[in-house]
Amino acid sequence: MLPTVLITSVLAAALGLWAAWYAVRDRPVLFKQLVGAGAVEAALLAQVVVALVAGAGGHVPSEPWTFWGYLVTALFLLPVAAVWAMADRTRTSSVALLVVCVAILAMQARVWQVWTA
Repeated sequence: MLPTVLITSVLAAALGLWAAWYAVRDRPVLFKQLVGAGAVEAALLAQVVVALVAGAGGHVPSEPWTFWGYLVTALFLLPVAAVWAMADRTRTSSVALLVVCVAILAMQARVWQVWTA
């Protein structure tokens, strides 16, 4: 589980920095950033698959409801940010993407804590 948490966190942090740079420059989200969001989403989906396989192998997190709540919620955040970015073509879309990336980073920290507890 550690590799998927690290990969997802690095991708989300990179996307968040990119969104922060655009927010500071007063620019909306670009399509390339949404492709980057797709990469983060793919990493989140891979994390779900790894957790399912580990669960089938007998490794259950200490708090399964919390663990799966964080994973499923993280899966829905980026599509919501993408819809927001396409609907709002101002700097606010970059700020929204940045906030979602920070939330995903916090959720990844909690996923790791719950998994290793």
